Amino acid sequence: MDAPQATPPGVGGELVYAIGDVHGCYELMKDLLARLAADYAERAEGRRPILVFLGDYVDRGPQSARVMDALVWLQRRGDLEIHFLKGNHEQALLEFLDAPERGGPWIGFGGAETLLSYGVEPPAADAPAETYLAARDELLERMPAAHLRLLQQLEPMVVIGDYAFVHAGIRPGTPLEEQAENDLLWIRRGFVDQPGPFGKVIVHGHTWLSEQPQLTEHRLGLDTGGYATGVLTAARIEDGVVEILQARRGDVWAIEQQAVA
Repeated sequence: MDAPQATPPGVGGELVYAIGDVHGCYELMKDLLARLAADYAERAEGRRPILVFLGDYVDRGPQSARVMDALVWLQRRGDLEIHFLKGNHEQALLEFLDAPERGGPWIGFGGAETLLSYGVEPPAADAPAETYLAARDELLERMPAAHLRLLQQLEPMVVIGDYAFVHAGIRPGTPLEEQAENDLLWIRRGFVDQPGPFGKVIVHGHTWLSEQPQLTEHRLGLDTGGYATGVLTAARIEDGVVEILQARRGDVWAIEQQAVA
């Protein structure tokens, strides 16, 4: 007798879209969101689409402020259920706001581009603490309150059916409800090199290898390094099936299908 087939992972009949790391690439995000809107207009069939953004909206790309404007606008859409996850870059930005004198590392790994997008000149690496403090104060003057409010309300994890959505990944062997936020925001080694299972299918960003997402039985890695590759990736997740949708800089939308069994 054949062994019974495992039930494919599901989302309870929902229509879910997960969006990878935007990193200040407003035009790519705009194109991808237009693609998603066309897609759910055809497929929703009375369902309220769920959009889960996997974090890292700011830094590295040139238009972090415009990205945040768009997210605030999306948050007000009553026809969509929206979840914004916290990424390590949002955490670093919030830490800069709290303790600007320790902001040098953030400035160096993408924060300079975020400051420039708000019209603030980034301090030099060897600038005195008061220069960092002045940059923080100017950023707070220029940043809309709605941007700051959104940053302060970001979620660490969202679970929908058999899927858990996080920014970086999880610590294998630790129950989801006991995961440390530092791992959810920063983990690479010890997660992406493990085959799973992880209790849920983990949908994450943070670690990219190329313009192609990392799709395995137990995890979906949707960061495709848009600021460097020009490709921003999302996944449509329905019961038993995952489909990848991408926006490409200067190119047409690409779609490929990947069944999850």
